[in-house]
Amino acid sequence: MISEWELFFRLTLACILGGVIGYERQSRRKSAGLRTNVLVCLGSCLIMVLSEALYFNVEGRTNADPARLAAQVVSGIGFLGAGAIMKEGLTVTGLTTAACIWAVSGVGLAVGAGYYSGALFTTALIFSTLGTLSRIDEWVMHEKNLYLTVRTHDKPGQLMHISSCIDDLQLKVRGVKVKADEDHSDILIIEFEVYNHRSLKSVVVVDAIKRLEGVISVDVN
Repeated sequence: MISEWELFFRLTLACILGGVIGYERQSRRKSAGLRTNVLVCLGSCLIMVLSEALYFNVEGRTNADPARLAAQVVSGIGFLGAGAIMKEGLTVTGLTTAACIWAVSGVGLAVGAGYYSGALFTTALIFSTLGTLSRIDEWVMHEKNLYLTVRTHDKPGQLMHISSCIDDLQLKVRGVKVKADEDHSDILIIEFEVYNHRSLKSVVVVDAIKRLEGVISVDVN
């Protein structure tokens, strides 16, 4: 059995490593940001520690498998990752976020098992991969970020209509956030992260979306 200090160290380290990766995701305004990655890493670490503790308690008395709970984390995170993937028309977003969540769960399991060097090195690789490759992708494709905030009436299929409009302009939707207007229950606020690789003027994009039925306003950040 590990000591209480060792348990505290492992859980704290899991929070720190999950936070490092989560900070990179949050800085890019991704849906699974700081809190999500910290919780995934922390929970995975705790489950791994619990798995080892249960095994030590019954060691020699049964054929318990200490990796069984850990295996359930690997498969269970798949459901969380699947929820982060969104498909609207021809645009698919959230694949990197889903993969990041899955990798972070692995970091948490490594910390929980006491494999610190592997956890630290993997965290460094994940952080550098997410940051460096994203910058290279933007540099190679000469794309520019365009953030749109759309206020619209809550109508069936409205998100799909707006996404289709953006697709018709041959722009790429890379992130979507939907929330309800606090003052009006029948109004939605949809935030789009769009890569404007065609360098279209923002007024052109705004006018195209404003023409859609039900759209109240469009702001460019």
